[in-house]
Amino acid sequence: MKKIEAIIKPFKLEEVKDALGEIGIEGMTVTEVKGFGRQKGHTEIYRGSEYTVDFLPKIKVEVVLSDEKLEEAVSVIVRAAKTGKIGDGKVFVSNIEEAVRIRTEEKGAQAV
Repeated sequence: MKKIEAIIKPFKLEEVKDALGEIGIEGMTVTEVKGFGRQKGHTEIYRGSEYTVDFLPKIKVEVVLSDEKLEEAVSVIVRAAKTGKIGDGKVFVSNIEEAVRIRTEEKGAQAV
């Protein structure tokens, strides 16, 4: 099993969710996060004063799935989240050793 963590722009969440649903991925965890990459934040003006916004609002989407669905899921996320502008985000993939569904105590891929 694999875990995909995708950091995306907030307005792209619905597109990513819908795209994953179309390929049969039902469950995901979504978290509002803040961060920055190469863009290093930006400056804004509020009531005449300029200030720096170091951490930009982002959304983290986490999905655990079988190895067979990994490539398709990553490409769907990238396609749905891409705007072509700086700050589009990143996708990270890691291994999951075990999963257990609490309600039924199913383990492994059946728990996902």
